[in-house]
Amino acid sequence: MVKSEVILSVYIISFLIGLPTNLLALYAFSIKIRSKPLPTDILLLNLTVSDLLFLIILPLKMYEAASGMKWNLPNFLCSITSFTFFSTIYTSSLLLMAVSVVRYIAISYPITYHQLHKPVYAVVVSAVIWLISAAHCSITFITQHHPSLSSKNSSFCYENFTKTQLDILLPVRLEFFFVLCLIPLLVCVYCYLRCIIILYSRPRIPIMQKQKATGMALGTLAVFLICVMPYNVSHLVGYFQGDSPKWRYYTLLLSTFNTCIDPIIFYFSSSAFRCTS
Repeated sequence: MVKSEVILSVYIISFLIGLPTNLLALYAFSIKIRSKPLPTDILLLNLTVSDLLFLIILPLKMYEAASGMKWNLPNFLCSITSFTFFSTIYTSSLLLMAVSVVRYIAISYPITYHQLHKPVYAVVVSAVIWLISAAHCSITFITQHHPSLSSKNSSFCYENFTKTQLDILLPVRLEFFFVLCLIPLLVCVYCYLRCIIILYSRPRIPIMQKQKATGMALGTLAVFLICVMPYNVSHLVGYFQGDSPKWRYYTLLLSTFNTCIDPIIFYFSSSAFRCTS
């Protein structure tokens, strides 16, 4: 049995902590990009916008939890909430992957990095990531509004799926696990491990800078493993069980906490955010 009180408490805590810290990050990156835009700052700005979109729709999820996980609002709000809720989770993971690739190129191939240093490249990458997440998460609209799939009598939002809905949804979720979670995680692991190895092989780099880079890399990987991976593992388990696991609700709470953890990554990743803080 899902405890709506626990879910509501996590939503409230995440909202109260995540909203002001992400607004601070938005202000910091907006100033930095107007003066001297760097690829990493542009990617982190998009990550901030993704977290803020998540936090904006979170009060609707609070109302759902306060109502015993029943959806008493109009159906179109359910669709918009579900789409935003899930697409921002995957946008964040893909943006974190992009940041790791940029850092790896900067350390391993500095000449190539300076050639690709133009902000337009980071803008294009960000746009592609938003499109990939939106295209994948459009399944929330299809599941709820396609004539052959929609369940008009359901009092729940994107839960309690019919057999027909699960036949479509479970294979799509399995693809989510591999394409939007596992691949970004493996890319992050490779890039950050290579960065750490290269930094420690260069004796002229101060030890404090090496430790800072290592801590930031391990922190980013921890976000993936703690906040992103459990929810996506529920896709894998659900596919083989043929149903949506009930504990999936609680893994989503870890993804919700991600909005509070991302500003910590911003702090160690950007001098602009540290100065504003």
